[in-house]
Amino acid sequence: MTPRVLAGLVPPTKLERDLALQSVLSAFATGAFLTGTAVFFTQVVGLTGAQVGLGMSAAALVTLGLAIPLGRLSDKVGAKRLWVISALLEAVLYFSWPLVSGFLTFVLVLSVLASVETAGRSARNVYRLEVFPRETRVRAMAFQRSARNVGYTLGAGASGVALGIGSREAILAIPLLTGGLLIVNALMISFLPTLVRSVPDHGEEHHLSPGAFRNRGFVVLSMCNGVLSSNQVLLNVVVPLWLVERTDAPQVLLAWLFGTNTVLAVLLQVRASRGAETVNGSLRAVRWSGWAFVLSCVVLSVTHETVGWVSIVLIWVGHITITGAELWQSASDWGFTSELSDPRRLGDYQGVWSLGYQVEPIIFPALYTFLALGWGAPGWVVIAGIAVAAAVVSHPAARAAERHLARHGAAPAPTPV
Repeated sequence: MTPRVLAGLVPPTKLERDLALQSVLSAFATGAFLTGTAVFFTQVVGLTGAQVGLGMSAAALVTLGLAIPLGRLSDKVGAKRLWVISALLEAVLYFSWPLVSGFLTFVLVLSVLASVETAGRSARNVYRLEVFPRETRVRAMAFQRSARNVGYTLGAGASGVALGIGSREAILAIPLLTGGLLIVNALMISFLPTLVRSVPDHGEEHHLSPGAFRNRGFVVLSMCNGVLSSNQVLLNVVVPLWLVERTDAPQVLLAWLFGTNTVLAVLLQVRASRGAETVNGSLRAVRWSGWAFVLSCVVLSVTHETVGWVSIVLIWVGHITITGAELWQSASDWGFTSELSDPRRLGDYQGVWSLGYQVEPIIFPALYTFLALGWGAPGWVVIAGIAVAAAVVSHPAARAAERHLARHGAAPAPTPV
C-alpha cells in the first residue's frame, strides 16, 4: 500500500488510536466466540440447532424490552464506569459458558449476556459522544468500525484454528479465550481519559429536558436506521442461502464474498464517512445507502436465471453494493446520534437509538428469507422497497428530531475538558 493509503487507515490522534486498538481487542474476543457459536452450543452444551435459534430469539426479546433502561444507566453512573463494569461482567459470563448445561440455563445466561452487552454498547457510544469534539466524532467512530472488522477477522481465525483441531478441549478454549481477552479489554478501557462531566447534572435543567422517547422524530429515525441496518441480514443470511439454493454459483464463493466485505470495510469505512458530521451529510449518506441497497437487490434478483461466470460476477457485484449500503448506513448512524442526541440525556438517547438495532434481528432474517427464497425476483423488489421507504422517511424524521431539540433548548454536547 502507498503511504497515503496507510495514513488513511491509521487514526491521527492518540485517543483515536487508543480506541481503535481497544476496538480490535474487543472484536477479536467476541469474533472468536461468534465463529464457534454453533459448534460450541451443539457439541458442548448439547443443544439442537432449533434450541439455539429459539434461545437467541428469547435473548433478543429480553434486550429489546431493556434497551431504554440499560441506555439510561450511562446517565446515572457515568459512561466510562458502566463500560468497564460491562466488560468485566461479559468476561465472567463467557467464563461460565463451559459450566452451562440444558436449555433453560442456556437461555438465562444468553439473555443476561445480551443485556450486559447492550449496556456496554450504549456506554461505549455515550463515551465516544462525550470524549470527542463534534467535528471529529464521525471520523473517530469510522476508524473504530474499521478496527473492529480487523478484530473480528482475527477472532474468526483464532476460532477456526480451535474448530480445525476439533477436540472438546479446543472448543472449550474458545469462550475461555474470549473471557480472558475481555478482561484485558476492561483494563484498556479503564486507562482511557476520565471525563470531567461523565454524569449529567440532575438539577432543574436535566428534569426539564424530556426523555428521548418523547422525541418522536428521533424514535422514527431509529426505526428507519434499524431497517437500513438490515443490510447485515442480506450479507450474512439471505445472500448465502440464495447462492446455495437458487443459483449455480460454487459455495466456495461465500468465503471470497465475506473476505471482500471485510477488506472493503477496513479500507473504505473512513472515506465513506466523510461529510456525515452534519444532519445534512448524514441524510446524504442515507440516500447513498438506500440506492446501494436497491442496486444490490436488483443485481442479485437476476442471478436465479444466469449461469457460470455471469452468476459469480453478478453475485460479487451484489455483495459489493450491499457492502456500500453498510458503510453509508454506519456513517449516517454516527452523524445522527452525534447531532440529534440531547447532551443532557445521552444515555437515554442511545437506549432509544438501539431499539432499531434490537428490532432488526427479530424481524428481518425471517422476512427477507421468505421474500427472496419464496417469491424470487418480486420478493427482491419488495426488499428494495422496504429500504427505499426507510430512506425516504428518514428525512422528515431527522428534521422533526432537530425541531424537538431546538424547542427544548438542547445545545450541542460540550467539548470535553
